[in-house]
Amino acid sequence: MIRRAIPVATALALALTACGQQAASPQQQQQQGAGGAPKLELKTVTAPAAGELDKATWNLPYEPQTVDPIRAFNYAENTVLANMCESLLRLTPEFGIEPGLAEKADNPSPTTWVYTIRDGVKFWDGTPLTAEDVAASLNRHLDPALGTWWGDYFHTVESIKATGPMQVTVTLKQPDVLFNQAMASAAGAIVSAEYAKKKDLGSPTGGVMCTGPYKYESWKSGDSLTIKRNDAYWDTALRPKTKELVFRFIADETTAVNALRSGEVDGQYFYLPPAGLGQLQQSTTGSVTLGKSLTFWTLLGAAKTGPYADPKVRQALSLALDRAAISKVVFQGTAVPQRTLAGAEYWGYQRDIFQKAHDALPPETPDLAKAKQLLTEAGSPTQTITVGIQGSSAVHEQTANLIKATGEALGLKIEIKVIPVEQYGNLYSDPKAREGIDAFFSTWYGNVPDPLDIYTVFLAGGRTNFNDYAAVDADITKARAAYDEAARAALVTTIQQKVTTDVPWMPLNNLPVILYMNKRVTGAVASFPYLYYPWAAGLGAA
Repeated sequence: MIRRAIPVATALALALTACGQQAASPQQQQQQGAGGAPKLELKTVTAPAAGELDKATWNLPYEPQTVDPIRAFNYAENTVLANMCESLLRLTPEFGIEPGLAEKADNPSPTTWVYTIRDGVKFWDGTPLTAEDVAASLNRHLDPALGTWWGDYFHTVESIKATGPMQVTVTLKQPDVLFNQAMASAAGAIVSAEYAKKKDLGSPTGGVMCTGPYKYESWKSGDSLTIKRNDAYWDTALRPKTKELVFRFIADETTAVNALRSGEVDGQYFYLPPAGLGQLQQSTTGSVTLGKSLTFWTLLGAAKTGPYADPKVRQALSLALDRAAISKVVFQGTAVPQRTLAGAEYWGYQRDIFQKAHDALPPETPDLAKAKQLLTEAGSPTQTITVGIQGSSAVHEQTANLIKATGEALGLKIEIKVIPVEQYGNLYSDPKAREGIDAFFSTWYGNVPDPLDIYTVFLAGGRTNFNDYAAVDADITKARAAYDEAARAALVTTIQQKVTTDVPWMPLNNLPVILYMNKRVTGAVASFPYLYYPWAAGLGAA
């Protein structure tokens, strides 16, 4: 694709120009830091609303598959559910964890969590929240017939029982620090036990019954989903300012951008920059806010044989990559290079330990000489490495072009396999779908501010350990049992150092939340916790 005499970054710029991708705007260039990487101002909240609204319209990147919390594990689903179904604990916009439907969480022994349920909370139908509702909701994750998406947080659970009118006790098979933290995500969301018996729970006909600041109203398949203010909501500090919130399902980016610019839609969260981001940034009808995030752009290793199964080959490719170029060009100045999978927003404890460990790692800047040396040590492999990308995605295609150009500059043979968007999700769950694929791209995120939440994907036999990476399994088990934060941080930084060196997954860029709001509205949460926190409670008139 390129001659060796052409620098990789230059090759990328030429390739993307040919694809029609424009370089960063002058405003973005002024915000760039060292090496041309963007230097971004990331927020957690937006300006508070000045008044109430009768109605606001929000767009989702696709129509939700369900509003049943145990099966909701993606952007559109949780953007809606966060305002309806509350969890035992609450992840705040500043990435803290505070009481939610449980006013207290006690840990009397390493394998016991006791939750005291908040008194006076009612479901939308007026029935009171009880310990039985909480136990029933959490036990749904243990029923294999229901197929929870949150099973990784429940595999250490022995039993969940109501041990008092307002008390639930969770007994673990082994100590697990992530279980309690996960109760601040949708894994800890509570649904009425009686309502959960409905066979069509979570569907357009069945809906859901929860306790949150908004209540389920209606769902017109293929068109919209409507939620309305819960005037009896228990937390008066989060009483919604907008009476009705209508979610549209405009999946086509161009159509969505036009709807936002015209005012047909008041707002949207983007997890990847749309092709029309520049139009939104220059819009006279609204503005773009970049928010702090737990999401990152990564190349997931899936090879168990061949060149990409060799850590030295992965290291070489990672060392040669120009992450600043990806940030500046592919992500239109809205992302920053990342040297570890779990970035700074995950450091919810012992920040000094994580900062020191992070600073000791090699920088994100390319090192072609060392990369070539590693490939020589690996035997200068000649077999093809196949990278899977999602069809109809400019970000996938452009990043793959850089990977291919970088590999060829090193002497590696890399092929790109385009997988239709409808089939791409199968790569995560079906080993057969990954056959012939050595690596594939992902916008991945953990759910709680603990780096261990990310590195747990490498547990031996885990459903996301795609290439059977086994080097950190024992340390992950020890870290999950370490309630002492300093001891856990020491273990996690050891895991991080090993994972960063071996590159089973290749960190590329941290992806901020991209929030667009019409100038008539404000008050939405700008940061990643919008997926689990009632982000729309503050949404109102600007």
